[in-house]
Amino acid sequence: MNRARFLHLAWTAGFLVAASMFIPTTGYSQTDTKVAKAMADLKAATNKLGTPKLEGMDPVSGKNAAALYFGKTKVNNDFSVVDAVTRENGGTATLFAKTEDEYVRVSTNVPKGDGRATGTILDPKGKVIVQINAGKPFYGDVDILGTMYSTGYEPIKDASGKIIGIWYVGYKK
Repeated sequence: MNRARFLHLAWTAGFLVAASMFIPTTGYSQTDTKVAKAMADLKAATNKLGTPKLEGMDPVSGKNAAALYFGKTKVNNDFSVVDAVTRENGGTATLFAKTEDEYVRVSTNVPKGDGRATGTILDPKGKVIVQINAGKPFYGDVDILGTMYSTGYEPIKDASGKIIGIWYVGYKK
């Protein structure tokens, strides 16, 4: 084998190895697709109800939280939307309401103990909150209350464009 042919084959092999590092595995791609579909379904279900807004306060599992509405429907302590989305897609879903500097789970089916994790907050030191506060979505792996999930988080904005909450979907890893 001459030197030019050897170098060409070595370069091609190296390129293929490097390129394969940037192509997601089938499992990751399927999870990514599931998260995207579940997020689209969650957003569509809430958007059908109307424009999001915060109005007043409402206790959620012993924590005083901002009351999150979509149109005239208050979602605090109402699990119909999150449960419908997970019946269709599997996984978990949550609606967070911005309450002062925290994001409180006001409607969720993320498990905690023998019930739902309502009243718990988004990790204030986690990587998700940085993206949300910048008005950007976050997609990736996150530890939620001690369990790893493949997740999607997107900011909920009111009619003026102010961030008032978060849509979340996720699948246990």
